[in-house]
Amino acid sequence: MTNNVVLNTDFSDLRLVKRGKVRDIYDLGQHLLLVATDRLSAFDVVLPDGIPSKGDVLTAISAFWFSHVETIVNNHIVATDVDAFPDACQKYREILNKRTMLVKKAGPLAVECIVRGYLSGSAWKEYKRDGTVCAIKLPGGLKESERLPEAIFTPSTKAEKGHDVNISFDEAVSIVGRDVAEKLKGLSLAIYHKAADYALGRGIIIADTKFEFGILNGQLILIDELLTPDSSRFWPLKDYEAGRAQESFDKQIVRDYLLTLDWNMDYPGPGLPAEIIAKTSLRYKEILGILTC
Repeated sequence: MTNNVVLNTDFSDLRLVKRGKVRDIYDLGQHLLLVATDRLSAFDVVLPDGIPSKGDVLTAISAFWFSHVETIVNNHIVATDVDAFPDACQKYREILNKRTMLVKKAGPLAVECIVRGYLSGSAWKEYKRDGTVCAIKLPGGLKESERLPEAIFTPSTKAEKGHDVNISFDEAVSIVGRDVAEKLKGLSLAIYHKAADYALGRGIIIADTKFEFGILNGQLILIDELLTPDSSRFWPLKDYEAGRAQESFDKQIVRDYLLTLDWNMDYPGPGLPAEIIAKTSLRYKEILGILTC
């Protein structure tokens, strides 16, 4: 921890089982401890500089959304208040506070569930080239950032390192089976529509987002993070205009900066100027306030 930015955790008497792009995961026996650090990944590369308060924002906004959609599907949260964590965690409470979730142990599925309501990012690139998004044929003449006739489910494979890969629905079926794939699609679209309707009332467009599911006692539940600036594109409705890229409440500030550099989008990632770090931290805090206050 440097300058109140947590890049890595090292709890010597807790069992670290995974260090992801953003989260450090500890096995506490019955439950897992998910610690959202301030690490930032861009183009699937973890950068050397952290973003102040990022872990706090990711945890708070995930907890909000998990509660908001729990009528659709159960989730993995046990507690977010450090006081409710096991005794073994209390000596680390200063770091764990606000950035940590105690969660149920679920078997994560090897497919990530992406829902796209608008044409942006890799979907826009594929559409320009082929007229499709993840093998789904779309109407001709759509513009960048345009709202799709209906939201689409576009799964991807989950990469431990490097870039996730978009796959077709049939490919998802081959990985998890048709019954599970159909349930994932239905749940993902239902969650997206409920969240998108709520966000629109706050002046925010959810252009696309990514969900992760796991199996617990034979049932699908939501796991990991939910509808955060790391997993979603949030656009201000007041500035929205199809036909161009949109201002975004996420790490787009960092992506835009990195695109000005002579960098091959592979490790090691470049350092970030203080101004870019400060702007990004503010954007994360801003979307949290808009959606949850």
